[in-house]
Amino acid sequence: MVEHRSPKPSDGGSSPSWPATEEGEKMGKLSTLIAHAREEINKVIFPTKVQLRQAFLAVILVVTVISIFLALVDLVMSSIVSIVI
Repeated sequence: MVEHRSPKPSDGGSSPSWPATEEGEKMGKLSTLIAHAREEINKVIFPTKVQLRQAFLAVILVVTVISIFLALVDLVMSSIVSIVI
């Protein structure tokens, strides 16, 4: 496969997969991207302080319960191993 390049080095991206563009076109694409990103951010529903507190407490509770369970399993298993040995 042969890559065809523009004979003018000033054209910028001369690859067919990245065609040469004007600076104004790049800025237009950037401003469009920013406008679309702002639209999407405005669609996001952020949690309230109460929801954050509830989620935080739920996570702490679940982590604590699982930690206690694993500690008990470890205690039982180590007791069994020490009895066998």
